[in-house]
Amino acid sequence: MPTTLTDVFRAHPIHLPRSPQPHDFTSLCELPDSFTWTHKDDLLFSAATPDYADSLPVVDLSDHDSAASAVGHACMTWGAFQVTNHGVPLPLLDDIEFLSRSLFQLPPHRKFKAARPENGISGYGVARIASFFHKQMWSEGFTLAGSPLDHFRKLWPRHHLRYCNIIKEYEEQMQKLARRLTWLVLGSLGVTEGDIKWAGPNSDFNGAQAAIQLNHYPVCPEPDRAMGLAAHTDSTLLTVLYQSNTAGLQVFKDGFGWLTVPPIPGSLVVNIGDLLHILSNGRLSSALHRVRVNQDRPRFSVAYLWGPQADVQISPLPKLVSPVKPPLYRPVTWKEYLGTKATHFNNALSAIRVDDNKNNVVGIFGS
Repeated sequence: MPTTLTDVFRAHPIHLPRSPQPHDFTSLCELPDSFTWTHKDDLLFSAATPDYADSLPVVDLSDHDSAASAVGHACMTWGAFQVTNHGVPLPLLDDIEFLSRSLFQLPPHRKFKAARPENGISGYGVARIASFFHKQMWSEGFTLAGSPLDHFRKLWPRHHLRYCNIIKEYEEQMQKLARRLTWLVLGSLGVTEGDIKWAGPNSDFNGAQAAIQLNHYPVCPEPDRAMGLAAHTDSTLLTVLYQSNTAGLQVFKDGFGWLTVPPIPGSLVVNIGDLLHILSNGRLSSALHRVRVNQDRPRFSVAYLWGPQADVQISPLPKLVSPVKPPLYRPVTWKEYLGTKATHFNNALSAIRVDDNKNNVVGIFGS
C-alpha cells in the first residue's frame, strides 16, 4: 500500500490537462495577448474590490487562552487568517525566501532541467490550475513532494545539500505548526481528539502528507490586466503560506469582493482547504483566493499544503452531522479528491456533494 503522496501519484497517476510551458519573463517587456485577462476570461477577474477597512484576522498564537476562539471566529467569517508568534524561527523564514529567490533567479535553461513531468507532482513549471484557463498566468512555481535531492542536484550541482537542509527544517517546523492549527480549528467546532481516529493513537496525524509549493510572481509591465494566480480553493486540510514583503495575495469575502492580505513581517497566512470544508460538513468554507502582480517588485511565497494520509477516507464528522443537518458530502480519499479537482476544478466540492433526493436520511439516522 502506498505510504506517501508521491507513491500514490506514481501508483495511480492523475492525468491532468496539458498545461502551458513556463516563460522567460525577463524577455517580456510588454504584456502579450496570451497573458491579458478580462472578465470574459474569468468572471472573478474583475469582481468588486471592497472599499471598507475590514481586514483578514490576525491571531497571536502565544495567547493560548484566546487563540482557539480567535481561530474559530476567523475560520467562520473568512476561511483564512494570519498568525503571529507561531513558533517557526524567523531566520528559517529568511532562509526559505533566500532559497526561493535563488531558485527563480536561475537562468531558464537551468530551471528547465528540473521541470515537472507532465503527470508528475514535483518539479519546476506553471501553476497546476493553468490548464483550466484560456489565458496564461504571470507566475512560475516549483513543487516539492518528498526529497528535493534529485531536483536540487540539477539546479545547484555544488550547493544542493545546503538547500536540501533548508527544506528539511522547513518541513519539520511546518508540520508541527499544521498539526497545532488543525486541532485549533477542529476544537473551535467542538471536535476532540477522540473524534478523529485516523489522527493516530497520539492524535499527531502521524503519516499525514504535505507538499511545498514555491511561487514567483515577476515584475509585470501591465499588472492591472494580468493575473498572477487565478481564483481557486486549495485541495488540502489547510494551507500555511509564507509571503515575502510584497502584497499580492487576495481573499474573497462574500458580499464584498476581494481583500488584499497585507504582509506582516514574520507572520504566516493560514487558509482552510476543501478537505476541512468536507470534515466540517460545510460549516467552514474553504477560502477562495488569488494573487495579483505589480510593476515595481517581484513577489515570492511558499505554501505548505497539508493533508491527511492519502488513502484515508474523509467525510463529514459524525459530531457535526444530525437528522436536521445530514452529511453534505460523500466520503473521499485525498487521492480521489485530487482527481475530482483535476477534472472539475472549483466545482469539485459540488461534484462530491450528496444529492438530497438520493440521501437516505432515514437509513442513516434511523426512523
